[in-house]
Amino acid sequence: MSGYVAELGAAFTCARLGIATEPRRDHAPYIATWLKALATDPRAVFAAASKAQEACDYLAGLGREGARCQTPAQI
Repeated sequence: MSGYVAELGAAFTCARLGIATEPRRDHAPYIATWLKALATDPRAVFAAASKAQEACDYLAGLGREGARCQTPAQI
């Protein structure tokens, strides 16, 4: 699950910093690994997103007290 946490954390951090991402050819095979994880544990993405949010909030808080990262859906 750590790879999923890192991927979501990077997405949350890029969204917070206003960094645009570009689709890549390897995205489809990568997403296929998420589908396998979800088949095993339907809540895996929620657990990973929660941990990623904690990490993003921690990094944002290094510069300011009480800072909170936004998820891409909140922007």
